[in-house]
Amino acid sequence: MNEILLWRKIARIILLLAERLDIKPERALSIFYGNDVCTMLHTPRYGLHLMSDAYIVDEIMLELQQKQE
Repeated sequence: MNEILLWRKIARIILLLAERLDIKPERALSIFYGNDVCTMLHTPRYGLHLMSDAYIVDEIMLELQQKQE
C-alpha cells in the first residue's frame, strides 16, 4: 500500500478512535501504536489495510476489552 495512503488511513483511524473513546487525539495515537492491530495494519499479508476505518477501530476496541479482562 502506498505509504501516503496508509498514513492518511491511520490519521482517520486515530481521529475515529478518539471520538469513540471521547479522548484527545494524542491519547488515541498512543493507544493505537500500543495495539497489535497497528502492527497488523502495517503488515500487508493480513489485509487489514483493505478494511474500513470503522472496522479497524472496532478491532482496536475488541483488543482493548480483551486486555482489560
